[in-house]
Amino acid sequence: MLYTVSRSPYHDDVNAMLGLVSDTDDILLMQNGVLLGINENRYLTELLRTGAGIYVLKEDLAARGLIEQISDGVMVIDYKGFVSLTVKHQQNFAW
Repeated sequence: MLYTVSRSPYHDDVNAMLGLVSDTDDILLMQNGVLLGINENRYLTELLRTGAGIYVLKEDLAARGLIEQISDGVMVIDYKGFVSLTVKHQQNFAW
């Protein structure tokens, strides 16, 4: 399953999402959800432990001036990469 996270981790129940995610899933951080992929985010370590692929939209990072602060465990992709993730996963859950 592809989980798309568009809200700040401080406005959502990230722990609930962490309970659903498995190592066969991918997570795409977009819009204010990119804050979840920043170094030293309190939820990032737990997110990385799920084994899921973690991606972030480059354009949303750039719009927020956060490109230099993204964790090495998060893969930065463009919209073409976003389309590839949607093709890979038949199911999507917007968080």
